Order: sequence, then C-alpha cells, then structure tokens
Amino acid sequence: MIEHDDQQRAARTWFESLRDRICAAFEAIEREVGSDAAFDYIAWDRVDPSGEPGGGGVRGVMKGRVFEKVGVNVSTVAGTFEGDFARTINGAAEDPRFFATGISLVAHMANPHVPAVHMNTRFLVTTKRWFGGGADLNPPLPVADDTRDFHAAFQAACEAHPGAGDYPRYKQWADEYFYIPHRQVHRGVGGIFYDHLEGDFDTNFAFTRAVGEAFLDIYPRIVRRRVDTPFTPEDLATQRAWRGRYAEFNLVYDRGTLFGLKTGGNVDAILMSLPPVATWD
Repeated sequence: MIEHDDQQRAARTWFESLRDRICAAFEAIEREVGSDAAFDYIAWDRVDPSGEPGGGGVRGVMKGRVFEKVGVNVSTVAGTFEGDFARTINGAAEDPRFFATGISLVAHMANPHVPAVHMNTRFLVTTKRWFGGGADLNPPLPVADDTRDFHAAFQAACEAHPGAGDYPRYKQWADEYFYIPHRQVHRGVGGIFYDHLEGDFDTNFAFTRAVGEAFLDIYPRIVRRRVDTPFTPEDLATQRAWRGRYAEFNLVYDRGTLFGLKTGGNVDAILMSLPPVATWD
C-alpha cells in the first residue's frame, strides 16, 4: 500500500520538503548565535506485523545553544492495524489496511523565555482519506505578544482556505485537546488542531500546506525576538517544572504517541517529544 497513488506521493514529498526547510531555518538561528549545531538524521525501517515491509522514516534531532533539543521527524508507513486498535481509527474498522505519511516536530528551548512548540501534519488512508494536524505554542513564561502573533498566523492560514480552514473550530479543538485533565491545566497557550479532514484532496492538501508555511513563518520570528532575553534560576526552575507537565501529556494523552507505538514505529522518533531535562516537585 506504500505510495501506490499520486496523492500519497504528493503528500509525502511535501512533508519531506517542509522538513528540509524547517531544519535549515532552525540551523540558521543557531548560526546567528555562533553555534555550529546541526541536525543528525537517522533513517529507520518498519516491519509490518504481517512480516511485510512497512515503510519507515527519518528522525532528525539537533541540540544547540538556542534549541536545547529539537526533533523533526518524517515518516511514511503502511500495513495493517492490529486487533482492537483498528476500530479506533477513522475508516479502519471495515478494513484494517492503512497508509500514513506526515511530519512531526517538537522544540524544547534553552532559554525559558523562548516558547517550546509542537507542530505536525499528516495524511492517512484507510477506507477513507483525510488530513490532520496543527500546531500549539508551549511557553513556560507566556508573553501576550507571542501568543497573539502565533494565533494570528494560523488564523490567517485558515481564513485563506475557507473550504478547509475553520479557525474558531480548530482553535477550540486545540484548547480541548491540549489539556491535562489530571492537572486541570492546559499544556500551553494553544493554537489549532484538526483531524479527519475529508473531502476534496486538493482543497485539504492546500490548507495543510498553508499550516506548514504559517509555522515556518511565525515560529522562527518568535524565537529571534526572545532568544537574548536574560533569565534567572527561578525562570529555569519554572521551565523545568512546566516540562514535566508537557511530558505527562505526551505520555498519557497524546494520540500521535499512541499511534506510533501501536503501529510499530521507531521508539526513539516517537519519544523525541520528551524534554531533555524536566523536574517534578
């Protein structure tokens, strides 16, 4: 089922090209502060439970002066969902075969005044075809201007694609999804989240590309405006405690983590979202 049609190839090509541009942009920021940090890329292969080749991906990780730890992963996998998990996936209860391709990114920053961030977009094929994804900003020390500009970028992407984008709905969806029930707190200041975006492929693909472009435009700008902000030991302690909450969400509630583990993905790539240092008091 891997890359058996033009839509699947087009989506995979876009996600890989977006990865290249994001990584180049992040490395450029490192150069601006005199760092030679660069992404290390590790390819991985997946074997489907049937024993057949199941695709794979590339895990990219950089550890630098600005980006304490950032992972940018791309993957294209296919095969058959096992057992009860198939019934939890849109369109897979009737036929457990699937195809999935996408990009996933998480950045944890050295300066606690620079917000951490998450972004992912994906295309899945079962008996149905749909896009999903989004982005959310996760500042340990929120700044109103950063929150406003981040949301404005994704609102503009939604409004430019009215056939697929629905900013009020996707903003609310993010607020509801990126929430830690056992702590009764949101994990950040939100963004957008969408899933099961079915219908016209070209319309939905154009919107998904716009989400990637919005991220590539706004996040490096936010990083540059905060990277030289002085911080205190207390600020660093706040960041590390907040990272603990972030880790709790990703390990307990995040759908992407569950999907990767349930489909035999690369464990290191799946868990690259975890922060390098966190604390629990």
